[in-house]
Amino acid sequence: MPSFDVVSEVDMHELSNALDQVNREVGTRYDFKGSNAMVEYQDNGIKLDAANEFQLDQMRDILHLKMAKRGIDIAALDAGKVETSNQRARQTLVLKQGVDTVTAKKIVKLIKDSKIKVQASIQGEQVRVTGKKRDDLQSAMQMLRESDIELPLQFNNFRD
Repeated sequence: MPSFDVVSEVDMHELSNALDQVNREVGTRYDFKGSNAMVEYQDNGIKLDAANEFQLDQMRDILHLKMAKRGIDIAALDAGKVETSNQRARQTLVLKQGVDTVTAKKIVKLIKDSKIKVQASIQGEQVRVTGKKRDDLQSAMQMLRESDIELPLQFNNFRD
């Protein structure tokens, strides 16, 4: 029986490349000269460190641009509070990975309410959708793409 998985993942290799590009650009820009501004990955989050809030906003814009160029959805980031102390500004952006149970239940409910002849089941941090026809699965994918789910969704493990 054909099936696919609905997941929310960030390609860590592409994220690493995007962070390297941000650090390289920040290092060469004149408005960041001597500020020791940097971006780094720390335990499921991205830490921004700059001299002031304005530079932090600039770095966040550069990060969003580099991530978009590398095919990483910006909706996977959850911005934390800006902390200003000791003449420095810091912010942590948390990466949202995996489909949590509340969102998974919302996806299952959307699929059941759409009356498409497929079944959805929650399996850990992903949702498995199965059906008899490939067209039904593709219409379920299209319906999920157009829905208002706040997570960036990917569809993988498509089996015919």
